[in-house]
Amino acid sequence: MTARVAEIWRHPIKSHGRERIDMVKLAPGQAIPWDRRWAVAHERSCFDIDNPRWQPCTEFSRGAKSPRLQAIWTHVDPWRRTITLRHPDRPDLTIDPDNEDDANRFIQWVMPISNGNRLLPARLVRAGDTPMTDTDFPSISIINLASHREVAARLGQDISPLRWRGNLLIEGLAPWAENDWIWKTIRLGEVEVEVVERIARCSATTANPEIGERDADTLRALREGWGHQNCGVYAKVTRGGTLREGDPVEVVG
Repeated sequence: MTARVAEIWRHPIKSHGRERIDMVKLAPGQAIPWDRRWAVAHERSCFDIDNPRWQPCTEFSRGAKSPRLQAIWTHVDPWRRTITLRHPDRPDLTIDPDNEDDANRFIQWVMPISNGNRLLPARLVRAGDTPMTDTDFPSISIINLASHREVAARLGQDISPLRWRGNLLIEGLAPWAENDWIWKTIRLGEVEVEVVERIARCSATTANPEIGERDADTLRALREGWGHQNCGVYAKVTRGGTLREGDPVEVVG
């Protein structure tokens, strides 16, 4: 089977929702447009809104601490510059995330599904030139669906690949083939990326993305099955272009 891009996902607000798209235009050195453009600073965050720059995930509300956040879905309207958020336990909400009143409405909306025993959400903030990915460079995360199925088999239960919050889900590879891609060039349709590092996983992946409840010990499965907590890789775009679902994937260098 020829490897291909099975699904493309973006996550406009870090740890707060996902959206599937069937195509995207990528530029060298940039992340997927609208991906992790905003984040939710918690009540003790040192994020400086007057000097926005990349910050580590510990400065923000995230699914590792509040698993119910994993069940948020989003829809971006790029023309109106709005985001609609959906959650099984909350009414739908549409906001302009750069509007202060809307940002405050979002904080009130997300508060009931945030873990009250952890740092609570305080501000919706916009990233600077670098989106708030889990890398300090604009990255695209790639998930091998065959590796995902290996984890599911070890768990003995069907789990959604959306737990990994990847940008690109790839079908047709051998399990764990992506672990040999570090510093290699991968061609996806007309786009090329350089793979930089493996993705070390956190407890956010233990939560079911449909209901926002922890129901699978993914981290233990990874450790006991393969001696690590990695699933997926981060890559940098080196040649831009339009990427579509179904585009072929190959290692070219």
